Amino acid sequence: MPNWEEIQREWETTKITLTALAEKYNVKLGTLKSRKSRDKWSRGAPKKDATKTQKVATPTKRMQPKREQFEPVVESDDLTDKQRLFCIYYIKYFNATKAYQKAYECAYTTAMVEGHRTLRNPKISAEIDRMRTEKLNEKRLSADDILQKYIDIAFADITDFASFGRKEVPVIGMYGPVLDENDEQLMQEVNYVDFKESLEIDGTIITEVKQGKDGVSVKLADKMKALDMLAKFTDLLSDNDKKRLQEEKLKADIAKTEAEVGKITSGKSDTVRVIIEDDVHE
Repeated sequence: MPNWEEIQREWETTKITLTALAEKYNVKLGTLKSRKSRDKWSRGAPKKDATKTQKVATPTKRMQPKREQFEPVVESDDLTDKQRLFCIYYIKYFNATKAYQKAYECAYTTAMVEGHRTLRNPKISAEIDRMRTEKLNEKRLSADDILQKYIDIAFADITDFASFGRKEVPVIGMYGPVLDENDEQLMQEVNYVDFKESLEIDGTIITEVKQGKDGVSVKLADKMKALDMLAKFTDLLSDNDKKRLQEEKLKADIAKTEAEVGKITSGKSDTVRVIIEDDVHE
C-alpha cells in the first residue's frame, strides 16, 4: 500500500510534479490530487512543519524495506533526470516507445524513433541491465508487484486494445465507386474494429493473438480469475480499487449469465473474441 507520509514529504520537499509522483509510487493521479487537497499539502512550509516532516523522514530498519518496494533506484550519476525516468519506465513497461513517451511527454511518433535510439545509449542500457538484474533477483519483486499485475488484468478494458463502432465508407461496386443521381460518392454506414499498435498497449496481459479465416482474434488474461484473487485481498486495495473491483465483478457476473443464456439458445461456445474482418477487393 502507498506510504502517504513518504509521498507527501517528497512532494513538499522537492520540485517533482504530481504526474511524475503518481507514476513513481504507482498510484492514480486522481487519488493523489484528492489526497493532496484533503491533507492540505503545501510546499515551502514553515520551519516548524518542515522539522516535523524531517523527523518522520528518519529511516528505520522497519521502514527501509517498504521504501524499496515503491522506489526504483537509479544509481548512475551520468544520466539526466529524463534518462533516469526513461530507465524506470522501461523496467515497468519493457517498451522503449512507451517509456520515452512517459519520460519526455512527447508525441507517439517522436517516441517511436527516439525511444529505440535512447535504448541504444550504452550508459542507459547498462543502467537498465543493472535494474533488471535486481528485479530478477527479487530485490524489487514484492507482493505489491504481483497485486498490481492482478489489478491490471482485472480492470483491463477492451478499448485499451481496440477501437470499434460505426463509420461511413464509400460504396464500392463491381466497376468501382458507386455514385448517386448527383454524381456524388454514395456512402454507407458499417461496423468496424481496429486494433491498436502493439507498441501502444500492455502486451503482458494478452495471452493469445492469432489470425484465422474469420479475421484476427485477441485473447486477454483470465479476468474472472484475477477478480477472484483480488477479492481475497481486498484489505490491500485502495478504496477506489475496491469500488472498481465491485463494479467489475458485477459486470463479469452479468456477462457470464448472458453468455450462458446465449449458449443454451444458440448452441454456441462461450468464447468471446474481437475480430477484424478483412475486406479484399481485387
